Amino acid sequence: MSVWPAWEVREGERATRWLHVRLAFGDGARIDALATVCEGWVCVEDVRARPALALEDLALFADWIEAPLARASGAETGPDPGDGAGTGAHRDRSARPRGPREQGLVARAYRAAQERGADPVLAVMNETGYSRRGALRLIGRARDAGLLPSRHARR
Repeated sequence: MSVWPAWEVREGERATRWLHVRLAFGDGARIDALATVCEGWVCVEDVRARPALALEDLALFADWIEAPLARASGAETGPDPGDGAGTGAHRDRSARPRGPREQGLVARAYRAAQERGADPVLAVMNETGYSRRGALRLIGRARDAGLLPSRHARR
């Protein structure tokens, strides 16, 4: 993996850095990205991949590059995900339940938010640490497993 600076914007003590990231694989596959690092947060602005990435792979890509980007920008983070640990601002997903237990957790968070009159998708995001798209994917899986009612009532 290669990381090099694109540009930086400073406002007082705060700095936002944009960095280019390139991953090249032995089989000729390549991923180029532009990422932003600011106060411990990493945001992937643009990604170009040959061959194309699936959404699940894109989420893994963001987690995988977080620590190297933070190091390149001078920020401190935890160990690399390549070392088997979680990183920076994201929750440690390795300790979270998977499969049916995860779907049960999603369904409970979703229903509790509905009962409170809160946004159920935001509740699932807060509970799991996933982005909105990831939370929606988990909610769909919980629906498919029969733990949540279908989205549209059938007549």
